[in-house]
Amino acid sequence: MLNCALVIHHHHERAAVLALEIARWSTANGMQCWITEEDAKRVSSQSAELLSLRSDRPVAEADCVISLGGDGTVLRAVRLLDGAPTPILGVNLGNLGYLSEVDSDRLLDTLHHVAIGPEKGGWTSDDRMMIDISLRTPKGTTTSWRVLNEVVVEKRQSGNTVRLDVRIDGSTFTSYAGDGLIVSTPTGSTAYAFSARGPIISPRHRALLLTPVAPHMLFDRSMVLDPSEVCEIEVSGDRPAGLVADGVTVSDLARGDVVRCVPSEYFARFIRFGDRRYHEILKAKFGLRDR
Repeated sequence: MLNCALVIHHHHERAAVLALEIARWSTANGMQCWITEEDAKRVSSQSAELLSLRSDRPVAEADCVISLGGDGTVLRAVRLLDGAPTPILGVNLGNLGYLSEVDSDRLLDTLHHVAIGPEKGGWTSDDRMMIDISLRTPKGTTTSWRVLNEVVVEKRQSGNTVRLDVRIDGSTFTSYAGDGLIVSTPTGSTAYAFSARGPIISPRHRALLLTPVAPHMLFDRSMVLDPSEVCEIEVSGDRPAGLVADGVTVSDLARGDVVRCVPSEYFARFIRFGDRRYHEILKAKFGLRDR
């Protein structure tokens, strides 16, 4: 029996409706699905029937994860898996939906392909690089996270810049003054880094992309680092900063705190149908036209 975990957008009514449709389809087709306790609590007001799907089973125990929402919901599914190779099917209920594979109106038509599995050609897997992050304080304490898109060290006070020293493989590179610094994966190159005018990198690459945000200095370009290189960002000024991991603020930062970024040995795995090339996906998501 195929086991499927559902990760649901907490504020989108359509997500709850789709979760019930998937549950009914699963029952009729020999699949089993569940939602996390957190999601059950957050969306139970939309449908009491969803409470029957709640489970304390880790999502990593599922054969696949279906994300119902936008890119933020996909990133939450990745966080819940925490490096487990369970494949994710992203169902887009948002606007761009860059990380998603299908739109909501096509979901039920594609579920049978998910059930068939990759061995029989139902789908293929798309593995994406992630970044391991560690925060080291002057007192010696260390905390770690893992991200698919990006880690951001950013200012906390409006109207001020934050000063950040960057080291690459232990050697000092330069000191940045600006709104912050983004360290992203190739997947994340089309997220915040793209808004900061960074380059788009094919997800087939393994690389770290270092992009300054509104730098108050002459050097304002992005840097593409080799996956063997370690990037460290130290808060060198007295102004407070914050650490944001895939859109979630995970820690406040003070002078002397060091954020270490290194390509992870783990990856995020996505379900893909067909054989669309990366540039074709870019054209579709960004509304580009042939010339």
